[in-house]
Amino acid sequence: MASPKSSTRPTHPEPTFHDFFPAMAGKLGGEGLIDELCKGFELLMDRDRGVITFESLRRNASAVLGLGDLTDDDVRCMINEGDFDRDGALNQMEFCVLMFRLSPELMEASRCVVTEAIEEEFGDRTHRR
Repeated sequence: MASPKSSTRPTHPEPTFHDFFPAMAGKLGGEGLIDELCKGFELLMDRDRGVITFESLRRNASAVLGLGDLTDDDVRCMINEGDFDRDGALNQMEFCVLMFRLSPELMEASRCVVTEAIEEEFGDRTHRR
């Protein structure tokens, strides 16, 4: 029996992701964080359409964020990830929701808050009967 060939592909370390969103939320508070997200949206949006389009993200990701090495597929994937209404662009709400979804710590904290609220609401109702 022949032995399986070993893979000769080079291995690359996983990129390190630092989630600064929780620290920002703690420092700025809820309203301050939303204000900052809205400012970020305005930096990336197409001024004529008022949304983030493929073209505006492509242009501004390089100029504003320093992400000039993004491929067209990368930019499309970024738009598609948050484009809930499937119009090919991100409106301000979609952008803000996407930013929260991309923060594992904030998503977990949100789940805990929602779970507690549901338990309080439904727990109170079941005890009243």
